[in-house]
Amino acid sequence: MNERLRKLTLTALLAAACYISFTFLQVKIYTPAGYTSFHLGNVFCVLAGLLIDPVCGGIAGAIGMGIGDLLDPVYILTAPKTIILKFMMGFIAGTVGQKLFHLQEKSGKQLFIYSLIAISVAMLGNIVGEPLFSYVYYKLILNNADKAVSYLTVAKWITTTTNALLTIIIATPLYTVLQKRLSWSKK
Repeated sequence: MNERLRKLTLTALLAAACYISFTFLQVKIYTPAGYTSFHLGNVFCVLAGLLIDPVCGGIAGAIGMGIGDLLDPVYILTAPKTIILKFMMGFIAGTVGQKLFHLQEKSGKQLFIYSLIAISVAMLGNIVGEPLFSYVYYKLILNNADKAVSYLTVAKWITTTTNALLTIIIATPLYTVLQKRLSWSKK
């Protein structure tokens, strides 16, 4: 298969998976600081970075999760922030996994351990980046100091951390299986 067509196809499929898993596999939680949610969208953001490449993986996450925000009245104002953060998540996973660890050359325990590390680094970036970037976004872009401070609340940290742990637990074994199945297309 043509390499460009393979990348385009995987990017589109994983963007759709990000959107579907965020939109339909989501539990919204109302807090005094506003809405937050548990969801599985991040799983496909990191998978995109690991399976395709850092840039296409970031694009898949940004498109899928960005559209999810744009089509949900609760999250529509946060779509620009989501697009940036999810791009970074896929980009970090892909950069660490492909460029630093060369996951495409690993198998067995090495593949599992290095993919676990790559996914964990991307999710750690999200755990730190989500509240800080949200604070700056609400304070400087939307000029809403009250909402900015709310992003530093415990509820936001709990859901972001829980989503990160779910992503690590689900995406690591899923990647090890998918990497073997999709390796034929990279040769």
